[in-house]
Amino acid sequence: MAWIYLIIASVAEIVWALALKFTHGFQSIAPVIIVVIGLIISFYCLAVAVRSIPIGTAYAIWTGVGAAGTALLGMVLFDESAAFFRVLSLVAIISGVVGLKLFLTVSESEEQKKPEDVL
Repeated sequence: MAWIYLIIASVAEIVWALALKFTHGFQSIAPVIIVVIGLIISFYCLAVAVRSIPIGTAYAIWTGVGAAGTALLGMVLFDESAAFFRVLSLVAIISGVVGLKLFLTVSESEEQKKPEDVL
């Protein structure tokens, strides 16, 4: 279930980042509302996800998916540059995210220390 929250957090990050483009310096209220709601959903879901997923893994995946998704949609929706090395860099980010998920061992996930155990 934590991975579902992490996916939702990542998608919400993409949504607020794309909506930011339409705020016109926070002058257009509807996009600002979308940005704020997206931020709240993104951070809440990330906070829920890190209860079970190691923080380093969750944060790297959240930022990687958010950055790559935003960049890819920027290329598709806003005709941003799709230069070879830019696309190659996005492939590297996505590969890293997949690697983090694939190589997370069961013991790492199950043995994650709770904040109260650390303090």
